Amino acid sequence: MGESVEIREIVVSGAGERLDKYLAAQFADLSRAQIQALIRAGQVTVNGAAAKASLRLEGGERVRVQVPVVDEAAEPEPEAIPLAILYEDEHVAVVDKPAGMVVHPAFGHRSGTLVNAALSRWPDIAELAEPGRAGIVHRLDKETSGVIVIAKTPEALKSLRAQFKARTVGKRYVALVEGMPETPDGVIDAPIGRDPKPRKRMAVVHDGREAVTEFRVVELFANFSLLDVFPKTGRTHQIRLHLAFIGHPVVGDTVYGRRKQPFTLKRHFLHAAAITFAHPVSGEPVTVEAPLPVALQNLLDKLPR
Repeated sequence: MGESVEIREIVVSGAGERLDKYLAAQFADLSRAQIQALIRAGQVTVNGAAAKASLRLEGGERVRVQVPVVDEAAEPEPEAIPLAILYEDEHVAVVDKPAGMVVHPAFGHRSGTLVNAALSRWPDIAELAEPGRAGIVHRLDKETSGVIVIAKTPEALKSLRAQFKARTVGKRYVALVEGMPETPDGVIDAPIGRDPKPRKRMAVVHDGREAVTEFRVVELFANFSLLDVFPKTGRTHQIRLHLAFIGHPVVGDTVYGRRKQPFTLKRHFLHAAAITFAHPVSGEPVTVEAPLPVALQNLLDKLPR
């Protein structure tokens, strides 16, 4: 894929942290390994000079990061990656995306994405949408598992896009959060926009875009709560940000939650458990569910009540 470069500049707030760890926290779309690769390639400068990943920051430094930007006009390559198919007919498919898989190709993730896998299984979907999208009309964060709908025909793509835009698609997520909400259910209505400091993170900002999340407590544990979460809008990182905003961050979320997590979970505990949409041809409601991944179920089984 061809690529250009995006320049990101920040001023360090705080002291004592390693350069690579600090930058990974500032840029939610880049992993620590990706940051380290950029540093090795000389794409990161501190006060105008090249620096090592292990540099201890003192606060006030000006950091400049050059991030390659994937050329979205270049079509990803099909890759024979196994997919867990939850539902399929001639018009639409619903897959269970595993945690760790990126949906669309981006910097550091040119292969191994859901798009690469979908193009291999259904080659015709390459012609459906703009390059690099392959009939996928919504997304999940890399470390969020669960249901994703893929259109297999132009008619299905048009219908599904219209449903997502009209907010008629029903989505249920399962989240384990820290602490216990004050009420057994609730609505979080707080606008979301780019965080003015680490621009790749999102934040609740007064002039942001409308964002509404409903939740219901399913089970209480000693220091945690299992929630069903129903996002009514589809903003980037919406559920994770909203739950952190009310003081109950998702377990395993080091971007919006605590940096030091209570468990050695290699992902955050957020799973897209079910989706309901109108079938693009028959109009009949279709509900598809994805079982809770084993790693998340195992954690639940060990939690004291």
